[in-house]
Amino acid sequence: MDIDAQDETLRFLASLDGGGEIVSTHISRVVLGRTRAFKLKRAVAFPYLDFSTPLKRLAMCEREVALNRRTAPRLYLSARRITREAGGGLALDGAGKLVDAIVEMRRFTDGALLDSFAATGALSAHIVEQLARKIAVFHDEAAVIRDGGGSEAMRHVLRLCDQSLRDFPPAPASDIAAHGARLAAMLRQHGPLLDARHAQGKTRHCHGDLTLRNICVIDGAPTPFDCIEFSDELASIDVLYDLAFLLMDLHRVGESGLANVALNRYLDWRDESDGLTLLPFFMSLRATIRAHIGAAQNKLEEARSYFDLARELAKDGAPRLIAGAPCLIAIGGFSGSGKSSVAAALAPLIGAAPGARTLGSDRLRKKLHGAEPTRRLPQEAYASEVSARVYAAMINEAGRVARAGWPVVVDAVFDRPDSRAEIERIAQQAGAPFRGFWLDVDLAARIARVETRQGDPSDATPRVLLAQMKGETGAIGWRRIDAARGLDAIVAEIVGAMA
Repeated sequence: MDIDAQDETLRFLASLDGGGEIVSTHISRVVLGRTRAFKLKRAVAFPYLDFSTPLKRLAMCEREVALNRRTAPRLYLSARRITREAGGGLALDGAGKLVDAIVEMRRFTDGALLDSFAATGALSAHIVEQLARKIAVFHDEAAVIRDGGGSEAMRHVLRLCDQSLRDFPPAPASDIAAHGARLAAMLRQHGPLLDARHAQGKTRHCHGDLTLRNICVIDGAPTPFDCIEFSDELASIDVLYDLAFLLMDLHRVGESGLANVALNRYLDWRDESDGLTLLPFFMSLRATIRAHIGAAQNKLEEARSYFDLARELAKDGAPRLIAGAPCLIAIGGFSGSGKSSVAAALAPLIGAAPGARTLGSDRLRKKLHGAEPTRRLPQEAYASEVSARVYAAMINEAGRVARAGWPVVVDAVFDRPDSRAEIERIAQQAGAPFRGFWLDVDLAARIARVETRQGDPSDATPRVLLAQMKGETGAIGWRRIDAARGLDAIVAEIVGAMA
């Protein structure tokens, strides 16, 4: 059956549930009804999938439902058979001959896709933080893949990309060849790390297609759907390669800050610091895939945009270097001086996309106590011995990230000379240039900020601020920044100082 022969099926589906609107992709068409959506797989065969017969499409529909229920159980209802009945008409799950198959889903509201959120400026850090946590938990629970994986699996992906780019070129052949050579060089560079991560169980049966178009918001919760069901090989990937599709897409729509938020909240949940240097390669490859898909759909402007992004991401294949090594930046200051806000705004500007790892003492303290970031901890959680453990864990992780070859921004009070000396020592051991910045704000302004905080990881109160002022900070040798100004001005001064 060719695609045109599926038109009868589409007309039948459009007669159900008051449907009519059809959304098309390169491998499927979705008929939207009032409360249901019916997804029909195109009768096509590509190097990476085969939907050429009704039986194959039925099997893929059944797999699609089963796999997507891992992340969107309320969205996926069932796989349904389209049959030819005795009178010649079509039916759902009838007794006649199998003609085709569909996935029946609940229809979500218009505008619920995250790409729509991004287009209207409604995509918030809160949504992205929820999403990153959900992906991290999903990866925790995903099946570990022991066969395949590692550098050989990525070589297979590059071979598929090379063939697809030649079949559906999004750019001149010389540009495609140069980009392919760059990706191959990056793979050779990262091959040992990919193999090491595979041996550690980091290859898992993932979603495989985490674009903004495949994530919707249901009852206020971001919900990934439409995972890769047609190829276990393409879905059995390094967990960071799975995350990289989301990071790339956020970067594409101009939300580089939210891409950094997604990365850091994911890393708060899962220890993947060793794989950070893979992200430029992974993100570039994801953009390359979208480029040849766009070209295959004859969306040439979109395809070229993705291809240009892929080249940009590959060009920044290593973090941008300062004095020959990834940097470690510390942001210090008394509570209420805006350290976490400055660190979050600075991180996307440091190193290759999606930017630096951020480590904050407030979030880490909550994690060590098994608490949500915004849950208030009891006073004993701030005892001096507990704070010492928090600082030790934070400084140790900062060293791990820097040694892995990725920039890191650390924010904490750093009011004690020994804590400032220790973070500088860790940077030196990691071979990372160190820059320390101390944010100065008067007490009245800091108290006002603390009193108006809502949903913040910090538990500081005006009483805590007054207690901090009684401590002995010693001579602060870090660059002092007037933090009573707006955030943009503070970040601009720090960037200028680093340059």
